[in-house]
Amino acid sequence: MKADNAPLVIVGAGHAGGRAALTLREEGYGGRLILIGDEVHPPYERPPLSKGLLQGTAELSGYSLCDSARFAELDIEHWAGNPVESLDPQRHRLQLADGRGLHYARLLLATGGRARRLTSVPERLANVLYLRTHDEALRLRASLQPGKRLVVIGGGFIGLEVAATARALGCTVIVLEAGPRLAGRVLPERLSHELLALHRSQGVDVRLDVAIEAVQGDTRAESVQLVDGALLPCDLVVVGIGMQPNIELAASAGLAVGQGIRVDAQLRTSAPDIFAAGDVCEFRLHPEGVFQRQETWRNAENQGRHAALNLLGHELPFEVIPGFWSDQYDWGLQTVGLISDTQPTASRPLANGGFLMFYLDAERRLQGACGWGQGNSVAKDIKLCERLIANRSCLALDALADADVSLKQLLRT
Repeated sequence: MKADNAPLVIVGAGHAGGRAALTLREEGYGGRLILIGDEVHPPYERPPLSKGLLQGTAELSGYSLCDSARFAELDIEHWAGNPVESLDPQRHRLQLADGRGLHYARLLLATGGRARRLTSVPERLANVLYLRTHDEALRLRASLQPGKRLVVIGGGFIGLEVAATARALGCTVIVLEAGPRLAGRVLPERLSHELLALHRSQGVDVRLDVAIEAVQGDTRAESVQLVDGALLPCDLVVVGIGMQPNIELAASAGLAVGQGIRVDAQLRTSAPDIFAAGDVCEFRLHPEGVFQRQETWRNAENQGRHAALNLLGHELPFEVIPGFWSDQYDWGLQTVGLISDTQPTASRPLANGGFLMFYLDAERRLQGACGWGQGNSVAKDIKLCERLIANRSCLALDALADADVSLKQLLRT
């Protein structure tokens, strides 16, 4: 039973949770609002962790959503460094690590995730690092010195972005990927090949289809032993094999979970008055679609805002087109909509070796697109692709493939 005048509570003070709290105030909610986080820092965006922060060109203040002074001005109570230990949906009650109990009127779970650990790597090794939080990024930044030998385990986006930054800082870098290509679970083959060629051209030793036998060393990793017998001496190991969603609180409370906390079209969980958003949220893009999670800046931003509106009783379905980006060296990758690791329906060349790839459904309506180009050169085209997806118009394959036919023209026709 929820108490009278109970506050709105957000568990998880990352990007999604922080955006939700700010949106609640922007939308005029004047009641008590509590934001609870494991970390001691104010909410922040994560993309700079593997880029600007590691490079030394950005600091926490530059990518925080707000600071303590702004929280105080908005009368948002930020309970930092105090994890929630249990949740009782029937009683609308939380139990915190410091022993406090708290009743809520409505609750948002934005608990995010943690770096997935490689079980074969001993935890005692001081120079085996992971990258998920600001503090982890600071530890890594201090270790990326010119001439250091770095082994990156994992050829996904985090591993590759760390590799790119480390090379720019003068490190020797080896990337180990268990699969046959880079980012193979989320990218089409051509983009995987472009990433591979780019990293090798920058001096990264990328090894595919490899398995790790052991990370050797007593208190520090001294070398990585591969199953094929190769021995890779190292000064530092970074493990980037994905994220483990923090579903334990929801699962122990009896909420429906899969690979994340499952929600309906309004981002509501299986319990009344509890919503979920961000990396931990498992949702359907369409009523007949499969459950999925999206670990992207765009999803955290959009779902944080959307969940806040529904906490206020708006009952709005979440229907935002997904997308993500990754910057590596002087090249940028951007996607929008639904893409897969299969061959695209059509593609078109862009200037300076860039290209766009398109995914259409059986009725020739655009479902997704991805672009590859120098700098931010594909951003405008991807924005136009987003509008084409929203329009749901039938498109001609030859027009999509023809670089002389502008995407704006396809929108008009």
